[in-house]
Amino acid sequence: MLGPITVWDGGRPVTVGGPRQRCVLGALLVHLGREVTFDQLIGYLWSDDPPRTARSVIQVQISHLRRLLPDTITTTSGGYVLDVDPESVDLHRFRRLRDRAAGAPAHEAARLLEQSLRCWRGAPFSGVGSEHLAYSVVSPLLEERWAAVTAWAEHALALGRAGDVVARLTPLTRGEPFRERLHHLLITALWHDNDRAKALTAYEEFRSGLVEELGVDPGADVMDLHARILREEAPTVGRAAPDEPATVSDTYVVRNDLPRDLPDFTGREQDLIRMRDLVDGGGDRAQVCVITGSGGEGKTTTAVHFGHEAAEHYPDGQLFIDLYGYNTDRGPLSASSALGALLRAVGVAPEAVPESLDERSALWRATMADRRVMLILDNTFNVAQASPLVLSSPGSLTVITARKDISGLSGAQFVSLGMFDEESSLELLSKVLGASRVEDEPDSARAIARLCGGLPLALRVVAGRMLSRPRWSFAHVARRLSERDRRLRELQVEGQSVESAIDLSYQSLNGEQRHAFLILGMMIGDTVDLTGAAALLGTSVDEADDMLQELVGMYLLSEPQSDVYRLHDLIKDFCRIRAEPVLGEETVESARLSLAHYYLDTARRGADLLGPRVAEEYESSAHRTHRSDLSTREDAERWFSLHHENLADAIEFFASGDFGDHAWRMADLVWRFYALRGHMALLVSSHQRALQVSEQQGSGRGRAVTLIGLGIAHYISGRFGEAMDLLSQARGILVGLDDSMGILRVNANLGMVYERVGRFAESAEAIEEALEHAAAIGNTDIESLQWGNLAVLRQSLGQYEEALHCAGQAMERASGPDLEETAAHTRRVMGEARAALGDTEGAFADLGEALELSTKLSLAGNRIYVHNSLGKAHRLSGNWERSVEEHAAALELADAVGDHSGDAEILTDLGITYGAAGRNDEAARALDKALALAEEREEQYISAKAALALGGLPAPVVGDERACALLTSAVRILTDLDLADAERARRELARRSPGAGAARSWSEETLSFE
Repeated sequence: MLGPITVWDGGRPVTVGGPRQRCVLGALLVHLGREVTFDQLIGYLWSDDPPRTARSVIQVQISHLRRLLPDTITTTSGGYVLDVDPESVDLHRFRRLRDRAAGAPAHEAARLLEQSLRCWRGAPFSGVGSEHLAYSVVSPLLEERWAAVTAWAEHALALGRAGDVVARLTPLTRGEPFRERLHHLLITALWHDNDRAKALTAYEEFRSGLVEELGVDPGADVMDLHARILREEAPTVGRAAPDEPATVSDTYVVRNDLPRDLPDFTGREQDLIRMRDLVDGGGDRAQVCVITGSGGEGKTTTAVHFGHEAAEHYPDGQLFIDLYGYNTDRGPLSASSALGALLRAVGVAPEAVPESLDERSALWRATMADRRVMLILDNTFNVAQASPLVLSSPGSLTVITARKDISGLSGAQFVSLGMFDEESSLELLSKVLGASRVEDEPDSARAIARLCGGLPLALRVVAGRMLSRPRWSFAHVARRLSERDRRLRELQVEGQSVESAIDLSYQSLNGEQRHAFLILGMMIGDTVDLTGAAALLGTSVDEADDMLQELVGMYLLSEPQSDVYRLHDLIKDFCRIRAEPVLGEETVESARLSLAHYYLDTARRGADLLGPRVAEEYESSAHRTHRSDLSTREDAERWFSLHHENLADAIEFFASGDFGDHAWRMADLVWRFYALRGHMALLVSSHQRALQVSEQQGSGRGRAVTLIGLGIAHYISGRFGEAMDLLSQARGILVGLDDSMGILRVNANLGMVYERVGRFAESAEAIEEALEHAAAIGNTDIESLQWGNLAVLRQSLGQYEEALHCAGQAMERASGPDLEETAAHTRRVMGEARAALGDTEGAFADLGEALELSTKLSLAGNRIYVHNSLGKAHRLSGNWERSVEEHAAALELADAVGDHSGDAEILTDLGITYGAAGRNDEAARALDKALALAEEREEQYISAKAALALGGLPAPVVGDERACALLTSAVRILTDLDLADAERARRELARRSPGAGAARSWSEETLSFE
């Protein structure tokens, strides 16, 4: 029964635990089937003074409850949900019976209400909880009970059961000395039960109690009742027929108070569909819809638009009241004042409106009983303000708009608006300004949508300003909005201001929340994870979690994924303007520096997990109190993926301050991830910024490291000349610094660039030097990496047995987390070498494993080459169609990730495959493209390979004159490179020269070109 939290099993009470555990269970039961957040539970248990261990305490209580109630409690992203049969919970059984009584005939209603009241046995949550719990949960529950008692007594009196009313209300009024409606009903019942003396005594006791305790007299209704008893009038209640409902008011006024609907209302179709479903499925229940969102998202606009759309479903009226939950000029409207206004609006005479909240609420429900009404409660502050106003009549609808989560409303449907997408933003601009104006400047209009961040209020302000300034173009407005220092000033017109809308929410925060909100607005990057937020706020992770969830609940902060947070761009502008004047520059910069160090230290750990590298050693920061725990490559991949843009912003933060060494070290930590995922623009821009500050501060090490990173970026992009130049500059600096580890690193990268441009001797020299140094210092990870590079070189030279040997050496030395990545690279080389040696089965086995590992480890660059190697293997096995598919897959992936280092080679192999398949025109196109690209990039070997293949195509495709020129070039390059293929090129040149005789089949010779 409703009262202290108790669990029964088979008619026997079950021990639940201490007060906290009973409180948690009670909260889950009250919100049955709906999420109860950590914030709610913390508020219920500790009000405004929770301990630091609050979340841990709650988790322990949940663990105990799960043992008590197995398979009933589910963990959500923000809290917990209890799922049990509502009929097994007294509160929900009480509500079901009470709701069935609404609108039923008097006899049936009285019976149902009596059954519902048997579910009560004292005060809910007695002995547990806090002031917040009593205010937000217990008080509304008690009001439900008193409303049910009142309704039962009214029906019982109408049925002539005055004695039953006296028996039930006498003890209840002793515990509620100031609940006027209960005393009025008791006095009435005594009078109707022919006990005039006791009725007068009851009145006098009630009156004297009010005078002594509160210094006020009873209300007009009670005093009028007293006067009628003294005049010995005949009782007027209780004469109705048993099933004839009593009439509450004969002067009910049907009215429509809805504000004007906007003719250019846009978007929100999915939200409106959900609200329409409420109307269609309303049936015999009172429906409640809560629309939430941040300031300026259009909550009121949406509610009003829906109100007009659905008005015909509510013939007894459409009511609207602003509760002023967020207003600079006045505080929130009290529930009592709101009820007074609503009662008067529907026809209750001002003098008949009771004084107390309880009586007004009871009269409101009685007045609205059996009426199909829509009520919009706009700008609601909290559940206590809204709860007494919510309609309970079947077929009615209450729509509530609020800037924060309104929890505690049983059975409510929640609609969270969010921002407009680009399509809805452009539609709004078109409706206000005219479609032609948007169509004339589509790109600039889209820029406006992005700058406004999809915030409807911001878009309306822009549209309003442009409407009054017809000469303004979208491009002009975009330029004005692009200046962050003036953006909020631009977003205001008379009566509308984005800054004011945000400020209303800001003013509702307490001091601690304001501090956190402004600091979060100064985050580095566009998002921050939970640990990063703790670093920024200077708190523990648990404390940060609590604060972040409070701000999420107020719609000032969004949580696009679990434990990742984002501020709308315009809210960030607001914070940026307010933060330093309110908090001070030192506080803001210290917080940002803590976050930057979190990124630096976690990136260092993540880089170690992504694969073998020649690491730049440095001391961890003094700020290192926060770091994400990364233990696997997958952890590192996820973390870098989440923060890759934030890390570039952290480099800019370090570079803009006096932290040049941190800037180049951060750039060095992120290059591998940027390269793996094809974030080439970020790789280049971050290293250029780090290089700039290193040059400004005279850091030779910083210059060398960033030059290496830029060299790698140019290599991946296929700009091999620039790559060699940058890497050579880096080597010169490192030699001057006598930095042997740095020289090892630069040589390893130069070896790969030399290989691409066909400078094979220099490539071998650089790689072998790096290999020797790695062996001398005993670094097997670096040894493995260099053996792998040497395997690639040997394969390029057609030395397939040597390539297999080098790949085997790489595998032998790989260990730990680097083993799989090494296998992914070496299996690709081994597969291609085996294919060239005629071991087709072994080739496909190796290449299959290489592709699987590359996909698993997100090695996009290696996947490109694996697909190309598969194309070669399928060509050698005679499967032309599959070969073409694999080469094409390699090119598509290269384009997708921005790794163009192998484009010329892949196009050459594709052309050779086309030629082998007899598709000579396609072969010529692919080889022409490959040749042009290779010559542009100075890839000598690939140029020769493409020229040789193109020159070998039949005369109808490539004329003898051009063929001879191509083959002459191939002979020259291959001879200069001292490669065996030079002799083959000479034979082909002799065949195509004038007078050489009939040409043989092109494919007969070229199939051996591997």
